[in-house]
Amino acid sequence: MKDCGGIYGLGFLGALVYYIQHSTSFWNGVYGILKAMVWPAMLVYKLLG
Repeated sequence: MKDCGGIYGLGFLGALVYYIQHSTSFWNGVYGILKAMVWPAMLVYKLLG
C-alpha cells in the first residue's frame, strides 16, 4: 500500500465536506474539522468494538 496518503487525503476531504455541511454553528464546524482529521481512528475503533 504505497499510496495510502492519497486515499487518506480523499477520505479526509470527503469527511470534511460532510461534517461542514451538517454543522449548525461555527463551533460545530470547528469540531467537524477535528473529527475529519481523526476519522480513520474512529472507524477502526468502531469496527473492532
